[in-house]
Amino acid sequence: MNINLSPFPPIRKLARRKMVLKTVDLLKNEIPIEEESVIITEDVKAGLVLVDIINGFCTVGAGNLAPREQNRQMTEMIDESARLARVFCDKHLPVLAFLDSHHPDKLEYPYPSHCITGTDESNLVPELRWIEKEPNVIIRRKDCYDGYIGSFEEDGSNIFVDWVKNNKIQTLIVVGVCTDICVLDFVCSTLSAKNRGFLNPLEEVVVYSQGCATFDFPASMARNTKDISPHPQELMHYVGLYMAKGRGAKIAREISFNSSK
Repeated sequence: MNINLSPFPPIRKLARRKMVLKTVDLLKNEIPIEEESVIITEDVKAGLVLVDIINGFCTVGAGNLAPREQNRQMTEMIDESARLARVFCDKHLPVLAFLDSHHPDKLEYPYPSHCITGTDESNLVPELRWIEKEPNVIIRRKDCYDGYIGSFEEDGSNIFVDWVKNNKIQTLIVVGVCTDICVLDFVCSTLSAKNRGFLNPLEEVVVYSQGCATFDFPASMARNTKDISPHPQELMHYVGLYMAKGRGAKIAREISFNSSK
């Protein structure tokens, strides 16, 4: 099944977007999210996690789950994630990048084949390929939604847990796709593990809203598929942030760095 479908006619597309944005505005009134300005000072050890910022999810026409056309949310996510990655690398702070990578015989229901290991779909977007050569960056390929679960090795050790502990990370910044799927699953598992004392000295998990994005799959298209549910982008992005906030994450509208006072 391929859900990389042709865009809507302009007038129909505009009408649908207005309807979705009206619904998002209603949600914001009924279930508001407090977004914060997060300032990372030099006395706090911060780590950055990039979730699935790869061609198969982010580059137009790159695969079954790739965008059908350029859109603001996805472009902004890539730009902001690349900007943050550059700051972290310049400051020699730890960065971990999860890359969705699946074996062709182990598909991820209910989604069609995507991000197969060894294909360009499972590689970082061009704007982030440079991080592969940075000494402070760890690349972790995963074959499931949740990067925390995907970090387990056969011997029971966990790459992500070891990364947090070895780098003594106190504040974890999370960006990537999809806000309401892989980002949310990873954040929920991380917060649960933190609350159980598995991730000391981690103190807080911050989801940067402009550094996250999700995909767009309207109801009119979902009617033509068997397993995929409707998934309006703006609405589900907001829901993902709301759910992460409800699990204990901070939602940041901006992230900056400053020297300790």
